[in-house]
Amino acid sequence: RHNLKHLDKMRCLRKRSAVSFLGILVVCLLFMNLYIEDGYVLEGDKQLIRETATHQLNPERYVHSFKDLSNFSGSINISYRYLAGTPLPRKRYLTIGLSSVKRKKGNYLLETIKSIFEQSSYEELKEIAVVVQLADFDSAWCEGMVQDISQKFAHHIIAGRLIVIHVPEDYYPVLDGLKRNYNDPEDRVKFRSKQNVDYAFLLNFCANLSDYYVMLEDDVRCSKNFLTAVKKVITSREGSYWVTLEFSKLGYIGKLYHSHDLPRLAHFLLMFYQEMPCDWLLIHFRGLLAQKEVIRFKPSLFQHMGYYSSYKGAENKLKDDDFEEESFDIPDNPPANLHTNMNVFENYEASKAYSSIDEYFWGKAPSTGDFYGIVFEKPIKISKIKVVTGTEDRQNDILHHGALEVGEKIVGSKKGRQCTTYLRLGEFKNGNFEITDVEHKVLFDINCMRILVTKSQKEWLIIRSISVWTSQTPNQ
Repeated sequence: RHNLKHLDKMRCLRKRSAVSFLGILVVCLLFMNLYIEDGYVLEGDKQLIRETATHQLNPERYVHSFKDLSNFSGSINISYRYLAGTPLPRKRYLTIGLSSVKRKKGNYLLETIKSIFEQSSYEELKEIAVVVQLADFDSAWCEGMVQDISQKFAHHIIAGRLIVIHVPEDYYPVLDGLKRNYNDPEDRVKFRSKQNVDYAFLLNFCANLSDYYVMLEDDVRCSKNFLTAVKKVITSREGSYWVTLEFSKLGYIGKLYHSHDLPRLAHFLLMFYQEMPCDWLLIHFRGLLAQKEVIRFKPSLFQHMGYYSSYKGAENKLKDDDFEEESFDIPDNPPANLHTNMNVFENYEASKAYSSIDEYFWGKAPSTGDFYGIVFEKPIKISKIKVVTGTEDRQNDILHHGALEVGEKIVGSKKGRQCTTYLRLGEFKNGNFEITDVEHKVLFDINCMRILVTKSQKEWLIIRSISVWTSQTPNQ
């Protein structure tokens, strides 16, 4: 019996020793893992710093997160406080999102809201919803702003087109002690990281309010009838793939999305909230969703008007020199097939001239008889045509000798369609062509339009923009 007790003690000691040894081993492995992980993170930070100039996320480091992005279609579980307004009674065409915090100098939020409403017609107001997120943790400031907004825009709140929301601080992730990418000071990292979270929460809220969503900052002036211009652009892009359309070249101003993409964008901003500023992240987002190139429209519809930044009240004099405040007429550019027999330079293909996007067609020195052709999907009535060639930095790459013609009686298969007869509307002057009242000069419904080179030139040819305005849809 005594021996049995002794053996039991020995077994217990061995078990305890084994447990202790395993415990020590686990702790050691954890420390080793942390050491390796920290080393990896630090190396990743160095890589991010080296990539500052191109603002690139390391794809190997985030490959699993990128793959998961496609699964983020659901909303983020957050409780929003309605500070003014109530849930929308019906879905709108466009939601305009603003996120605002207390500034050390100046406050432009009320002017921004005023500009949105004043620059919209009564008919346009029926199709928009404005969501303002007061994202400051200072409750007294939020209460004061809600009071000001409610007093100045009461009728818009009652009409259901203005909502003011707030997300409690409890829902925010850690904002202190974050990684200092790009050697930013800690307070700058905290500011831009919180801004990413602010925008993520705003996008999440707006996901089901409308068909489209445009992000503005809280210090912006709008162009007259901007909604009508946006609708025209969206219609012109029908049938083509896009993730982001840009109506300003500054920051996070005037960036348009399909509302069905907002949950993924919200998750994306939360996933990388501490990595880089939001306007850099949105570039990666559209790239991950297979839109490699910027699709930006001119003139810009939104202008930065703030003089003092929301970060420390620093001066911010950035202006969009492509902005036009007064109403302007965006071309219709109806759906068409584009083709040319000119020798195209690199990827400056024909499609890049037929829009208001900041891109262009570029062909090598054209010869007599060369052409740029447009075959409309349906016969149309045209009121105005405008063609611009050359650019500011390549002012000699214009069409020196050319004419513009419109055609009818279309023949050929879908890919090789062309018109059998053409009517010449005029000659190019100084590389440009413009004509109005076309419907009174052309009696037939137009199937085709072409730019014809009438004399060979040694200079290359840039067609910067082709703009077509329609007057009515002909009876079929």
